Amino acid sequence: MASLLFVLLTWTMLLGMVHTSLAKPLCHSDESYALMEFKGSFQTNKADYRCVYPKVESWSLDGHGDCCSWEGVECDEATGHVIVLDLSDSCLFGTINSNTSIFRLLHLESLNLALNNFNFSSIPYGFGNLSKLQYLNLSNSDFIGKVPSDISQLSRLVSLDLSSELFTLELSDVDNFVKNLTMLREIDLSHVAMLSPFPHALTNFSSLKSLRLVVCGLFGGFPVSIFQLPNLEVLDIGSNFNLLGFFPEHQWGSSLKSLSLQGTNFSGEIPMSIGNLVLLNELSIGSCYFSGSLPTSLGNLSQLVDMDISHNKFQGEIPTSFANLTRLAYLDLSYNNFTDDHNWHWLVNLAKLTHLKLSGIQLSGRIPSSIMNQTRWIELHLQSNNLQGEIPNSLWELKDLEILNLYGNNLSGTVDLHKLKNLEYLFLDFNNISFVSKTEINVTLPNLIWLRLESCNLHEFPKFLGYQTKLEMVTLAHNKIRGCIPTWLWNGSRESLTYIDLSHNFLTGCENNQINLPLPKLSYLDISSNLLETTLPTPPPFVNYYNISNNFLFGEIQSICKGRSLVILDLSINSLNGTIPSCLGNIESLSILNLGKNKLEGMIPQAYPKDCTLKLIDLTENRLQGPVPRSLANCVMLEYLNLGYNHILDEFPLGLLELTELKAIILKSNKFHGPIEAYRSQFNFNNLHIMDLSNNKFNGELPSKLMQSFHAMKVIVVQDHLDYIGIWQTYGTSQRSIFAKYEMRLMNKGTEREYSKVPNALMGIDLSNNKFEGHIPDIVGDLKSLILLNLSNNILTGCIPPSLANLTMLESLDLSQNKLSGEIPQHLAHLTFLSSFNVSYNQLSGRIPQGSQFNTFGIDSYAMNEGLCGSPLPKNCITTKDMSPLSPPLDEENGEQSLFDLDWKVVLIGIGVGLMIGVVLGNLIIDEKSRWFLHHAKRMEKRWKRSGRC
Repeated sequence: MASLLFVLLTWTMLLGMVHTSLAKPLCHSDESYALMEFKGSFQTNKADYRCVYPKVESWSLDGHGDCCSWEGVECDEATGHVIVLDLSDSCLFGTINSNTSIFRLLHLESLNLALNNFNFSSIPYGFGNLSKLQYLNLSNSDFIGKVPSDISQLSRLVSLDLSSELFTLELSDVDNFVKNLTMLREIDLSHVAMLSPFPHALTNFSSLKSLRLVVCGLFGGFPVSIFQLPNLEVLDIGSNFNLLGFFPEHQWGSSLKSLSLQGTNFSGEIPMSIGNLVLLNELSIGSCYFSGSLPTSLGNLSQLVDMDISHNKFQGEIPTSFANLTRLAYLDLSYNNFTDDHNWHWLVNLAKLTHLKLSGIQLSGRIPSSIMNQTRWIELHLQSNNLQGEIPNSLWELKDLEILNLYGNNLSGTVDLHKLKNLEYLFLDFNNISFVSKTEINVTLPNLIWLRLESCNLHEFPKFLGYQTKLEMVTLAHNKIRGCIPTWLWNGSRESLTYIDLSHNFLTGCENNQINLPLPKLSYLDISSNLLETTLPTPPPFVNYYNISNNFLFGEIQSICKGRSLVILDLSINSLNGTIPSCLGNIESLSILNLGKNKLEGMIPQAYPKDCTLKLIDLTENRLQGPVPRSLANCVMLEYLNLGYNHILDEFPLGLLELTELKAIILKSNKFHGPIEAYRSQFNFNNLHIMDLSNNKFNGELPSKLMQSFHAMKVIVVQDHLDYIGIWQTYGTSQRSIFAKYEMRLMNKGTEREYSKVPNALMGIDLSNNKFEGHIPDIVGDLKSLILLNLSNNILTGCIPPSLANLTMLESLDLSQNKLSGEIPQHLAHLTFLSSFNVSYNQLSGRIPQGSQFNTFGIDSYAMNEGLCGSPLPKNCITTKDMSPLSPPLDEENGEQSLFDLDWKVVLIGIGVGLMIGVVLGNLIIDEKSRWFLHHAKRMEKRWKRSGRC
C-alpha cells in the first residue's frame, strides 16, 4: 500500500512538472493594447497587389486577449514579452508616425512590415527605442524621405532590409550610418538613394553574408577587399553605373555563392583565380566594361546555375571548358567580340540548360542540329549573328520552347509551328523563310503573344495568324505581300491585338472595302508605304500611333476626329483632299502631326489650346491658304514646323518667337511678305538649327536681331558619331518609344535636296528669293556652326563682310544675284570645308582669293561680275602690288587698322606736312586747285574708312 501511494505521488509530481513546462505565460496586457492600437491606426486594402492575407483582422481582446496566439505575433516562452512581429504581406494601408504604439514593444527582436502600403509616409524616428532589435524589414512598403538616423543605433542588428522597387528613400552619410552596425550579416538597401561613394566601413564587417546595394547611385571606387570578406555569400551591387572597380588578382573570399555586378563601371580582365570560387552558383556581370579573353578556369565553377557576361568587350574564343558547367540552366554570352567560332559542341554537355542567349557574338555557319537534341529549351536567342543555311527541323520539336529569337541572320527554311504549344515570343525577322502550308491551317498556339516576321521574303499572310487568340503584337513589315488585307487576319485576336505593322508591302486595300478596324485595344497601326487606294480608314478608338503615309489614299480626312487618343498621326504622301479638321487642334494627346504632300486646302485650323502638346507639325506641299494661326504660340513644346510649298498669305508669324524649343522652321515657297524685325526687339530662337524662309516676298533689311538669337548656331559641337535630329515620343500604356525624324527639302550646293533624315550637326539659313535689302550684317559671322547659308536672289548691297571667314564649318555659301560690291574677302580662303561658293550676278571687283577650296570653284561661281579678276576667270589682274600672303582671319586682327587706312593716312600726313612747309617758306599760294585737291583727299579718306569695314 505504501509503495502504491509512493507511485501515485511520483506520477502526480511528474504530471505537475509537465503541466508547468507546457504552460506559457500570457501576453502582457500593455503589449496587447499596443498591438491593438497599432491595428486601429490602419485600414486593410485587399485590392493591393502585395496583399496576401490581412493578419491583423484575426486580432481581438475577447476572451483572454492573449496576443501571443495572434497571427504574426510571437512571444518569449519564459517572459511572455512580444519578441517577433511579422506583418509582411498583411494588406495594411495608412501612415505611420513617431508616436506609433509599435515603439512600446521594447522587447522586440524581429520586426517585419514588408510589402504593405504606408501611403508614402516617412519612416518614423523612434526605432532606436527598440534596442534589442536584431531583424528589421521595411522593404517595398511605400515609405518616402530620409532614412532616420536612429536606426544606426541598433547595434544588435543582424539583418536590415529597407529595399524597394521605387526610388523613394534617401540615405546621405552611408559610412556613418553603418559603422556601428558591425554585427550585420544581411544588408539590403537596394533602390535607396545614396548618391555617395561606396561605404568603406563595410570592409570591416567580417560577419557579413549578404550585401545588396542595387541602384543606389553609388560612385567612385569599389574596395576590392569586399571580395575577400571571409563569410560573404551574396554580393549584388548592380546598376550603380558610376561605380568603378575590378576583380582581385588572387585573394577571394571562398564563400561566395552569388556575384552580381551588372550595369556597373567595372572593367579589366577576369583573372584565372575566379576559378577558386567553387561554391559560386550565380555570376552576373553583364553590361560592364570587362575585356580580354575568358579564362579557362571558368570551367571550374561546377556549381554555376546562372551566368550572364553579356554586353562587355570580351574577345577570343569561348572556352571549351564551358562543357564542364553541367549545372548551368541560364547562360548569356551576348554582345561581345568573340572571334568567329563554328564549334558549339560544348553545349551538348549542358543537359540542364534551358535559357541560352548567344546574340551578337559573330557566330557563323549553320546552327548545329546536335544542340537541338536537348528538349528542355525554354528560351533560345541567336539573333544578330552571321548564321546561314537552313533552320534545323529539330528546332520545331522543342515543345517547351517559350521564346525563340533568330532575328537578323541569313537563315532559310520552312517553319512548322504546330508542336510549339508553349511558344510566347517568336522573332524571325531578316531571314528567308516560308510556312508549312498544309499544317499551318488551324494551328493554334495558345500562348503566342508577339510575332515578328519583318523582312522574311513572305509573299502572303501566314494562314495560322487567324487562329491565334492571345496575339498582342504582329509585324510583317518589309515583305512582298500583295492584295487586300484579309478580315480573317485578326479573327482570333480581335480583343487582344495592340500592335500591327504591315508597312512596306504591296497591299492595295482592305477586304470588302472595310474602313472600320474592329480592334478595340489597338494602340499602334502602321500600314505605310503600300499601294492602298481607298478612303482613309477610321482609326480604332484607342490608337496612339497611326501611320498610313506613302499610299494612294483619297478623299477627306474628317474621320480622323474619332481618334481621340492619337499621339502620332502620319498621313503624308497621299492624295487626301478637303480641309484639315479643326478637331486636330483639340486632341489633347497629339504630339506628332504630319499631313505633308497631299492636296489639302483651306486654312490651317486656328484654335490651339493652352495645353497644346504638339512637338512636330508638317503640312508641307499642300494647297493651304490664309494666315498662320496665332494660337500656335500655345504649342510651347513645338520643335519642328514645316509649312513650305503652300499658298499661305501672311506676314512673318511673330507668335512663333515665343516657341523657344523650335529647332526647324520652314516657311519656304509661300506668300509671306513684309519686314521681319519691324515690330519686334526680342527674339528667342535659342535652339534653332534650320530656318528656311526662301521663295517668299519678305523685304526690309536682313533680320540681324533674329539671327542674334540663334544661340545653337554659335557653338561648334564636335560629335564622335553621326546622329539625326528628331523627336523621341512615348505613347500607350506600355510607354513604348518611337523616333519621329525630321524630313525636309533644302537647297544645298545649288541643288534642292530631299532629306529623309537630317543630321543633328546640320545648321542652315536660307533667305533666298525674297526682297531683302541693305548690308549683310556682321552678326552672321557669329553663327560659327553654320553649314548652309543662302542669301541669293535678293537686293543686298554693300560688301561681303569678312566676318564670314569665322564660319569655319561652312560648306555652302550662295550670295548670287544681289547687288554686292567691293572685293571678295581674302579671309574666305580659310574656309576649308567650303565646297560650294556662288557670288555670280553681283557687282564685285578685285582679285579672287586663291588657295584651299577656292582652287576648286569654276567660272560659274563668279559670272557677271565685271570687276573680278584672277583664276579661274580668263581676266588677269593688272597689277600685283596688292598681292600678299593670306591675312589671318578677321578675329586675329580685331582692333587693328587696315592696310588701306594706314596707307592713306600716310599720304594725307605727307600732303599736310608739304603744305605746312610751303606756307612757312611763303612759296605756296592756296588757289582753287589746292582747295579742290584737299577736298577730294578728305572724301577719299572717308570712302576708304567706310570700305575698311569689309
